[in-house]
Amino acid sequence: MYTHEQTIITHGKPLEQTGKALVMIHGRGATAESILSLSEHLDAADFSLFAPQATNLSWYPYSFMAPVSQNQPALDSALELIHTTVKQVQDQGIDSSNIYLLGFSQGACLASEYATRDAQRFGGLLLFTGGLIGQQIDTNNYKGSFNGTPVLITTGDPDPHVPVSRVDETVKIMEEKGAEVTKKIYKGRPHTILQEELDLAKKILAKRS
Repeated sequence: MYTHEQTIITHGKPLEQTGKALVMIHGRGATAESILSLSEHLDAADFSLFAPQATNLSWYPYSFMAPVSQNQPALDSALELIHTTVKQVQDQGIDSSNIYLLGFSQGACLASEYATRDAQRFGGLLLFTGGLIGQQIDTNNYKGSFNGTPVLITTGDPDPHVPVSRVDETVKIMEEKGAEVTKKIYKGRPHTILQEELDLAKKILAKRS
């Protein structure tokens, strides 16, 4: 088992120019640089971009629906690195309402889990094929209120990694915590990000808090 090095890649204009941040969390086997390249398809030129890098290209070793204990200590270390990334933005005077979290697959699961454990008003959550983590969801882990945060959450039907049932469970908990959720399930879609998903994400990024 492993813990994650504190590696955060930044891209684009500095925060003092943009006033808002997009934290991008890569999937298993990918890199911070690869998820940053997605920004070219998101009209994100007015955002400061932050992408933490998983050690060994994986945030945790097993499925996100494995017992949480099997994914430790890597999972807690990954959540801590996301927290460090967000705090790095907040320490520069940026309110959470101007911080957006984006993830794909394992990164979307991590973004879901991180945001819901300490729910607050984010600019938006863009969760491409992901959901809350654990064999069973432990609602005792989740505190706070999203206070109207717009959330996009997607998966394929079927998806080899993220079942529709877990997305549905995730939506229920996020909505109970005050998120405004857009859920999209794509029949027969491979494990990827469709143009329609990017277009929906762009709408959230275009909204100004």
